[in-house]
Amino acid sequence: MQRITLALTGASGMAYGLRLLDCLLLAGCSVDLLISRAARIVARQELDLALPADVDALAALLAVRVPGHTGRLAIYGHEEWFAPAASGSNPADAMVVCPCTMGTLAAIAHGHADNLMERAADVMLKERRPLILVPRETPFSLIHLRNMTALAEAGATILPANPGFYHRPQTVDGVVDFIVARVLDQLGVAQTLMPRWGDNAE
Repeated sequence: MQRITLALTGASGMAYGLRLLDCLLLAGCSVDLLISRAARIVARQELDLALPADVDALAALLAVRVPGHTGRLAIYGHEEWFAPAASGSNPADAMVVCPCTMGTLAAIAHGHADNLMERAADVMLKERRPLILVPRETPFSLIHLRNMTALAEAGATILPANPGFYHRPQTVDGVVDFIVARVLDQLGVAQTLMPRWGDNAE
C-alpha cells in the first residue's frame, strides 16, 4: 500500500485537493491528510463544504465521498509532531501539497518547518522522496519564481494547476480531473481520468 502525505492549504482550487484524495483512496493508497485552517475556509467558500475540526467527524465526512474504497485515511493536526510525516525515520512514499499557497511554498523553499505541513515537506526533501507542489496563482512574481526554482533545484516537482483543454472538458470536473491525472501520474498511481495523448487518435 503506497503511503502518500496530502496537504491541503488555503489556496484557491480546493476541488483539486479533494478530488485527488478521492482518487488516492479509490486506488487503495494510505493517505496521511494535513489540512490548514485557511483550507477549511476555502472549502466552505468554494464548495459550500464544511470541514469539521474534529478528526473523527472529518474522517467520516470524507469517507462518505468514496464509499467502498480500499485505502486508509489518517488525519493529523497542524502541530501534531508525533505524526509519522514529521520524521525522516518514517517518511511517506511521496507528498503532495494541493492546492499550495505561495506562503506555504515559500516556507518550504526556505526550510522553515514551523508546522507539521512544512516539516513533512522538509522531510521529503532531505530524504529525497517525491514532493509535488500544486500552486494555484497567477501571475507569478519574481519572488514566486525564485522560490519555485529553489524547490526544483532541491528535488521538488512544481506542477501548477494549469489545465489543458485538448480533451474538450464539458464540465468543471473535467478541468479538475486534468490536473489530478497529472498528479497521479507523477505519483505512479494508476488513473483512468484522462486518455493518454495519442491513444485512440483519429
